[in-house]
Amino acid sequence: MPPDHGGFERVRDNVDGHPMVSLLAYARTYWVRLTLGVLAAFLTRFARLVPPIVVAAAIDRAIRQSGEAGVLTDLGVLPAAQITTQAARLALLERLVAIAVLAYLVRSVARFVSRYLLQATAQKVQRDLRNDTYDHIQHLSMSFFADHQTGGLMSILNSDINRLEQFLNTEFRQLIRVVATVGGIAVVLWTYSPKLALVALAPVPIIGVASGRFLTWIEPRYKSIRETVARLNTRLENNLGGAAVIKAFDRYDFERQRVARQSEAYHDEKVSALRIRRGFFAALRLLTGVVFVIVLFVGGTDIITGVPGENGALTLGGFTLFFLLLRRLYSPMRRVGKSANKYQLAMSSAERVFGLLGRDPEITSPESPHRPATVDGDVEFDSVTFSYGDRDPVLRDVSLDVPAGDTVGLAGPTGAGKSTLLKLIARFHDVDGNGAADGGVRVDGVDVRDYDLQTLRDEIGIVEQDPYLFSGTVAENIAYGDADALEAEWYGEGDAEATRERIVAAAEAAEAEAFVRELPEGYDTRVGERGVKLSGGQRQRIAIARALLNDPAVIIFDEATSDVDTETEELIQESLDRLVEERTAFVIAHRLSTIRDADQVVVLEEGEITERGTHDELVAADGAYADLWGRQADTEAPGATADD
Repeated sequence: MPPDHGGFERVRDNVDGHPMVSLLAYARTYWVRLTLGVLAAFLTRFARLVPPIVVAAAIDRAIRQSGEAGVLTDLGVLPAAQITTQAARLALLERLVAIAVLAYLVRSVARFVSRYLLQATAQKVQRDLRNDTYDHIQHLSMSFFADHQTGGLMSILNSDINRLEQFLNTEFRQLIRVVATVGGIAVVLWTYSPKLALVALAPVPIIGVASGRFLTWIEPRYKSIRETVARLNTRLENNLGGAAVIKAFDRYDFERQRVARQSEAYHDEKVSALRIRRGFFAALRLLTGVVFVIVLFVGGTDIITGVPGENGALTLGGFTLFFLLLRRLYSPMRRVGKSANKYQLAMSSAERVFGLLGRDPEITSPESPHRPATVDGDVEFDSVTFSYGDRDPVLRDVSLDVPAGDTVGLAGPTGAGKSTLLKLIARFHDVDGNGAADGGVRVDGVDVRDYDLQTLRDEIGIVEQDPYLFSGTVAENIAYGDADALEAEWYGEGDAEATRERIVAAAEAAEAEAFVRELPEGYDTRVGERGVKLSGGQRQRIAIARALLNDPAVIIFDEATSDVDTETEELIQESLDRLVEERTAFVIAHRLSTIRDADQVVVLEEGEITERGTHDELVAADGAYADLWGRQADTEAPGATADD
């Protein structure tokens, strides 16, 4: 059996340009706060260099009373002349203390400003990116959801986008830290001793090149890890969603083994990547340790054998400064390796996110869409052929004309194409071919591909065999059928009382009012995830009420009464007979009694229409429909048995 997966192995093929450039494009929206944050971050790093310079000046000028110039002297902050008196030395020390206090104050304020602005920007980018990605997913075609599993999508919307936010929040600041710290320290060290500065800075290009190689080395491993995570999330999501099936068939051990195998694969890949990371970081620490020892030996030798301040020899204060700054120099440099690691993780996530954003919906509105003020509901299928991907056609040259207001019943074996045919009306899929000459579906004489997509779907109500209810109240789920009612019920906007009256009327029409009134909190009762707190028949009646609330011109019932008892079905049928009088209705029936009063009954077999007519005409024709009707009538007859 092939391994199950999230279906996102090739999503990176849709990335337009470099994914990290696309990420920065989101940040550019907030360029003002981003610029201020970057400037404040640089100021923070520069302010951190001042206290070590103050310490060096204090040692050389105030404590040892030497006249050697330093950075502060070169900048004119301290006098160049040698200071010998005790009062002058104390005054100099007080000035140095004031400089240090000012540096710490500037650093604290600048750090607050930089972290607040940069972290807030990262949060805004995360919010925008998640909203855009979710919205884009919502607009993708149904074929996309058939090919991609929920666990993989959740991994992108949560794990991947969160990782990008963390990258912007931490690693962007680390990049500023490296540039500002290394640049500032290099200037200061060069001022005190060019020779030792060259020794101290020698690892910088080596670490840069090594980090680049590390990126190339680790990249395929992190891509593999991301795919493994998607597969693991998908497996967990499937198992949690199918908990009832697992319990019913006692498949605990089987599912535990499947999860364990994917967990083990994830573990192995993570450990392999961890081994490479730890080895890389250990090598960096060894390199910086060697340089530390060299600086200690060369600098110490200069002080012991040379005259401080002459021929490039360090002063005692400069020697101290070197070691204070070396620690700060190599800390961000060692962090480069970790940043390279984080960058690759973010790169992998960005490829998935922007690869998904780069996938164009297959079903869209045309450039100049048709937006009629009203829709009568005349539906025509003209030589419709449809197939899912490269598979054999599910529908073959189907033609059917349904005048507005007619009710059409569809019958036939499972897999005959009944549901697929009706999904073409709302453009969940498009017919095969590129134009009207290849066949098409028309509503009121206009090809559905010429309609504004939302205008078209607003006029089509759909009730499926296994309806999906959101985790909310009964009223909220019914209100989902109308945009205005939804806003009023969920957010309290508009006339809440009038909206509730419409919801109740729709529930009455769907024969849901009686059982809803008996619920603990009536219409405000929460239905649970996917409506788990309601029975199958109750969920279907809520779904019927939801479809009716929008007053659609065309309504589709896809075996919508299959999970209700016979008495409830009769009640719903009586209501539907009234409700569809002025609507075009399509009814896919498992129980043929549901469609016996339809204006015409269409029988589909293997994607083709084999019979059509009224119920009485088809029974009289003694074909496939008559045979099916006869078997159902015998089964449902009082006292009937399997041997009758």
